[in-house]
Amino acid sequence: MSGLQLLSEHRCFGGFQRFYRHDSREIGLPMQFAVYLPPQAEQGAVPVLVYLAGLTCTEETATIKAGAQQWAAQHGLALVMPDTSPRGANLPGDSDSWDFGVGAGFYVDATEQPWAAHYRMESYVVRELPELLKTLPLDVSRMGICGHSMGGHGALTLALKYPGVFRSVSAFAPIAAPGRCPWGQKAFAGYLGEDREVWKRHDASELMAQARNPFPEGILIDQGLADKFLAEQLYPEAFEAACAKAGQPLTLRRHAGYDHGYYFIQSFMADHVVHHAGVLSK
Repeated sequence: MSGLQLLSEHRCFGGFQRFYRHDSREIGLPMQFAVYLPPQAEQGAVPVLVYLAGLTCTEETATIKAGAQQWAAQHGLALVMPDTSPRGANLPGDSDSWDFGVGAGFYVDATEQPWAAHYRMESYVVRELPELLKTLPLDVSRMGICGHSMGGHGALTLALKYPGVFRSVSAFAPIAAPGRCPWGQKAFAGYLGEDREVWKRHDASELMAQARNPFPEGILIDQGLADKFLAEQLYPEAFEAACAKAGQPLTLRRHAGYDHGYYFIQSFMADHVVHHAGVLSK
């Protein structure tokens, strides 16, 4: 794994928005990610919020559209936005649809061919990315995770599977029960095969049903009620029921009139930054 290459740097709310490129050990291809360093990073290492974006997105999407930097600067929190999939693998069919392949890695380690060699986003986010971040003024022992849609699925599942890596978790309109919905079924069958017992290891509602209060300071989820994907794809009620069974504190806020997009995310991003900062500052 080679070192980080700084692609660009932009002054932003007293800190710096940076974009990096590196040769990835886990992916086997070059990868890019964004980092916002708040002003407090000039005085020492700051806690980290990893944000996982949704289908079709890159490391630039949330960086530009979510409006998170202003709140991160206020609370001394760094923002890390990785890409959503490998780029440049040029596998057969990887660009045939918008919800599978390029831009749609689903934050799992694929076991099926031809995806297994490069589509290793779970290991990339959990293992490789924290190692890279240690070379920056970031305290990776205080790291939270947030995400939107497919990225909300990634945030919830990776937090539940790796509570030693992530100390706080939140999500916007997550795919909360991917084993039940068309997006998840398509991705899991392609990347993981047809065994639905294997799928359960990557399904937030299934994982939470087996958990025992892994995040005592609570999980925050925001969901728009005008979201066109709510009924068919997202299933927040399944995750809500699983949290109740597990005794997991959950704040699931349902917002009338809000859809699935970044205007919705901008509207409530401040609350998510405050949620993570409150946990990670301890």
